[in-house]
Amino acid sequence: MKAPGIESTPAPKTAISGDAGRDQDPFSALEQELTEGLRRYWEAAGHIMDGSGIHLSEPTAEIFSLKRNFFSALFLYSYFRCGIRPERRILYAAVNQCLRGMVTGCDNLLDDEYKVTLETDLPDTATRFRSVLDIMVSERVLFELMLSQAVRPGITLDDAREAVRKSLHALTLSGAQEASEEAGFKGRRLRPEAVLANVHHYKTGLLFQCPWAVPRVLEQPSPVGAEMVTGALYRIGIGCQILDDMVDLVRDVKTSRHNYVASMVEWSGEEEKRHLLAELAVSQYTEGLEMALRDTHREAYDVAIGYLNDGMGQLLLEEHRVFADMAVGVIVERIGADRLVVPQRRGSV
Repeated sequence: MKAPGIESTPAPKTAISGDAGRDQDPFSALEQELTEGLRRYWEAAGHIMDGSGIHLSEPTAEIFSLKRNFFSALFLYSYFRCGIRPERRILYAAVNQCLRGMVTGCDNLLDDEYKVTLETDLPDTATRFRSVLDIMVSERVLFELMLSQAVRPGITLDDAREAVRKSLHALTLSGAQEASEEAGFKGRRLRPEAVLANVHHYKTGLLFQCPWAVPRVLEQPSPVGAEMVTGALYRIGIGCQILDDMVDLVRDVKTSRHNYVASMVEWSGEEEKRHLLAELAVSQYTEGLEMALRDTHREAYDVAIGYLNDGMGQLLLEEHRVFADMAVGVIVERIGADRLVVPQRRGSV
């Protein structure tokens, strides 16, 4: 059983596999592979929804843009870094879009918001059901992708089933942590280092390793360097979460969620800052409060940049590390943490 649009297609002629092309520029080829993987997801979603009474909109060019899919591009690079061949990289790009659809849908429901995965003719006000639909369709596309591989040489139906199971397990580690905070935590905040080790480890560190759940099953023997790149992705994930904590400080304080910045304030020994933190729980975040916490934000920012720089340094080949600062800068801007630090500090990005 195969859905149209998810068959393996010939990789772009410029695609590079393994060490053979590392003296060439791989980025154009990887961008083409990313687009093909996203198209495969989108076409499979359309096939699955055909006849459902809900119509999927034609994807726009923006849907496939590198700006919109920056983290997907990082994950794709990690496969290239380990020498995974182009046709598999395209498959995993489609798989990652499935995981992204599930994670985004769950986050939407938990945070009572809506970030789009699938554009449909459902009303914009139907945010909860649109999130549910994104999750259901993404899960079914994942099954279709795995079934399409089970008829190919070297991949059995048991392999496909195991890949689906492992993808769920990878997501639930992060989900279980989110579930533990749904009603808010009780008692004093954890120390900052404990937030990283006991909360963000699961919430985002391991989540950034999820794109390797399926390759770890289907790529046998395990690609050389897989442990190194998954460690790099972990550090990038932790850095991203610290930046998220800067941006989400008010929400997290008001909802009693763990937050690295809030823990820095709580354990700083500075009573004035702790008083400001208590104020946040019952008041609006004013410019005065933002200025008072500026040095705490800057300290958290520096920690985040350290994680991101370490991760990028491990992930990128030596000849590509010239792009590391640019990639870190894109992450900071996408998350929105740049506005919370003194402008000249951004030079370190």
